[in-house]
Amino acid sequence: MLLIFTHKITNRLSYTAKQIFEGILGIETSFTTKVEDFIKHKGPKITYSKQPLQNEFFIRSNDLLFEQGVNDLDIKVDHWDGVPCFFACDEKSSIPYDIFSASFFLLSRYEEYLPHVKDSVGRFPAKESLAYQHGFLELPVVDLWALKLFRRLKERFPDITRKEKKYRFTSIINVTTSHCYAHRGLTRSLGGFLLDLGNFRLSGMIKRIGVILGASEDPYDNFDTLIGIHKKFPIRTLFFFQFAEYSAHDKNISPNNRKFGNLIKSVADYSTVSLSTSNLSSANVDVLKEEKDRLGNLIHRPINFSRLRYNRVNVPLTYRNLVDVEFTDDFSMGYTHEIGFRAGTCTPFHFYDISMETKQPLKVHPFAVFDYAFLKYKKANEVFAKMDTVFRSVKEVNGELISVFSNELLGSSHKINWLDLYQSLLKRYYV
Repeated sequence: MLLIFTHKITNRLSYTAKQIFEGILGIETSFTTKVEDFIKHKGPKITYSKQPLQNEFFIRSNDLLFEQGVNDLDIKVDHWDGVPCFFACDEKSSIPYDIFSASFFLLSRYEEYLPHVKDSVGRFPAKESLAYQHGFLELPVVDLWALKLFRRLKERFPDITRKEKKYRFTSIINVTTSHCYAHRGLTRSLGGFLLDLGNFRLSGMIKRIGVILGASEDPYDNFDTLIGIHKKFPIRTLFFFQFAEYSAHDKNISPNNRKFGNLIKSVADYSTVSLSTSNLSSANVDVLKEEKDRLGNLIHRPINFSRLRYNRVNVPLTYRNLVDVEFTDDFSMGYTHEIGFRAGTCTPFHFYDISMETKQPLKVHPFAVFDYAFLKYKKANEVFAKMDTVFRSVKEVNGELISVFSNELLGSSHKINWLDLYQSLLKRYYV
């Protein structure tokens, strides 16, 4: 067991150190404020404070983990053996940076509490983030820091051991529009036809008529194909279905549609099915609970996982709502149009609510790739080049690579055959 001595045990310190040592490194950890207990401890130990006690393994602490609330921080990003890092320590410290404070800053999404201008759908923009501005968004820096710390500890304490994680690849299929033309009812189908007509979209009119008459398959209804692909690769696969009433931002099939319900139940026979929340439910707990209960009643299983509409995580209120409705895990922590690690990690973590200064029971699973981020590329080899970089970073730390694709993009052929590319990605990154 690793013992950490500090002048004050705070929720922030306990949360961060536990995530680094137990969540990432697999090392049991405890804390003390008593010098005599620290001196008596025979195993590996660290002092985390302003000054070392003697000549022990010492990390000079920044003030961040001993504060409350949010303050405007002056952060200077530098490099630790090629890895971007911040909150530099003085020469007395055994490592050059206070990675506990730096990790807390990223994991808690501290910067998202600070004043910022949201994008058109109310999200924290990737370009506002420290990671984007300093070029380390595509690196799981928290995991990399943890490994560097472990290597330093191993030099001082050769007998220290850890329980190593295994690399894992998780594929998410996000379904906010299950069908492009089918099952939309007379009014919506007629409206769509007139819209195509008014915009002279002849091909759209022809496809719509073909699907409605049963002469052709709906392009978004590729679920049997996806299930067949997933059977080839025994990776963790999750389907998130929107199951909400129609609105300006939520235009999926009605939850009362029997064929739509049968589709969800058939997918649930082969894969985990959970809830892709609606735009309305993101700010309304009652609607969120209704959607969760309705989907659970349909498939006769508890709904524990969530994905938020537009990946719109507004801290801390969004996660408080998910906790109130008893979701256990969320898969929305990432950026829609940028590849990388929004929270600086590829390891699941519990969210820390800075406003309440407490760890939330909700576990956050950060994704690295959302399919919309690929639309800027014209060729499949450009996508693979970008993905290879992310894969190598995740594999280096034995983290979890999570990708999010929609059945909509997989049902289109815009520049790239996305269904073929998706299958190639699974084959390439399944280990």
